[in-house]
Amino acid sequence: MNKEDLKQKVLEAHQQADVAGLYVLEKKAHELFDEEMLHGFYTNILDLALEKLTETLEAHRHMDMENVQDFATTRALYEYAVEHYSAGENKDAAALFEVLAGLTNDEAFSSALKLHWVASDEGISLEDFIENIADIEATQTAGTFYISAFTKKAQELLDTSKQAEES
Repeated sequence: MNKEDLKQKVLEAHQQADVAGLYVLEKKAHELFDEEMLHGFYTNILDLALEKLTETLEAHRHMDMENVQDFATTRALYEYAVEHYSAGENKDAAALFEVLAGLTNDEAFSSALKLHWVASDEGISLEDFIENIADIEATQTAGTFYISAFTKKAQELLDTSKQAEES
């Protein structure tokens, strides 16, 4: 596939609101697109994901992690939240993680995102979160797109946060 063919496929996926289809094209985009085009590629994914988020919230439904479009949309929104967290925009990240924690029908995802939410809301940097709270090796073994395994410090963080809420 050449650059022009890829551009056409990206356009078709965008017109069909196919977030999953865009993720399928991701590797090729990295191979063929320059930095500016890659930025546009990811902007397309995020725009579609935000549209789908709005539709989901307006319909008062949960995203079904068994549905490929909902799964891809959730992934895009998670990456967006982590981008904010990485940039030190903890309050924005916390708000996004809060929404994501209640967005899907997947209990494991919701539980993991509650930890993300509490950590970012408490002002813990992404680096400290990864170093002290996340278990990256176990997450990689699990094969999830999100940080899904945690150290014992994670429970301490939840306990501390819960106590603060009750006070």
